[in-house]
Amino acid sequence: MIRTNSVSLTTLPSAIAYRRKGASGDSALVILRADATQPGIATISKTSGKPIVAAHIPADLYPEEAFEEAIELTAGLPYRKQGKPAAPKASEDVELDVAEDVEEEPVAEEVVVVVDSDEYQRLLDTYTTKEGKLSYDLMNKEMIQFAHKSEMVARMVAAGDPEEAILTYIVGTKFRNATGNHELDDEQVAALAALIDEVSPRGAFRELKRRIRAMLGEAKHA
Repeated sequence: MIRTNSVSLTTLPSAIAYRRKGASGDSALVILRADATQPGIATISKTSGKPIVAAHIPADLYPEEAFEEAIELTAGLPYRKQGKPAAPKASEDVELDVAEDVEEEPVAEEVVVVVDSDEYQRLLDTYTTKEGKLSYDLMNKEMIQFAHKSEMVARMVAAGDPEEAILTYIVGTKFRNATGNHELDDEQVAALAALIDEVSPRGAFRELKRRIRAMLGEAKHA
């Protein structure tokens, strides 16, 4: 038997899929296409067993039936550890002989990297500790410090702009600086933020949001 933790899909011939475990312990699916840098990501419902596709994942690249096939084919396979497999060439096949009692491999404590993009990797490099763990505390601390120093944020708070608009400006500015890609638009920033939030057990930007609300409250009662 070939012990593998990734499979080829028939619904997407140029793609492979594997399971991973997030920081909150949930089971999730990752699909990688050979012709796209954006991966497909979905969690698996604990009640129905159906895929719950992340909101930012394009359905034209990753249809729901692909995730349904991935759930079936990866059943019983070990979770994938840190890192990602290379997407297969069109001529490659994955030979499988899946046993029912395959034991799950130990899951690495590090956050699983699931995105094949330079920008996402640079974000990980920026906010990952020496121990190899993505630090939401570090990320929130830096963004909160920026929020207090930024003249633009001060003007937005004074004007009573919506919390979401202020959050978008702060996260967008920090992400563009961290990745070195100042051409990222708000939609791309939101996609990166969603991917980081995907592996956070309590919301990646919870402390930043709390601070923004506090700043808006202080400005309102000043």
